[in-house]
Amino acid sequence: MSKTLGIFVTSDKHLDKIIRLCKAAGNKGVEVTLFFTHLGTLLTQDPRFVELEGLKMSVCKVGFEGNGLRPPVPGIGQAGFTTQAMHAELIDECDRYVVF
Repeated sequence: MSKTLGIFVTSDKHLDKIIRLCKAAGNKGVEVTLFFTHLGTLLTQDPRFVELEGLKMSVCKVGFEGNGLRPPVPGIGQAGFTTQAMHAELIDECDRYVVF
């Protein structure tokens, strides 16, 4: 059974820590899933966001649009713009869960 880590991102800070955590988890064979909501959606506009490309990521569509943002976002396709139900799935499906 693979290990999984869910990362719930509600802050527009700490992108550097999120990137480092994702890389460290990947190096240990841990599958990472990220969900961005509220101010966390602003991180999608940071040039360093592309470093997360290839990971399983989704964005709260309401939070994204509420912050005046528009697609595209590197690493997040149209199906990745979703609802808070994805947050509930993240909690349910991951072995470990952290919040930024």
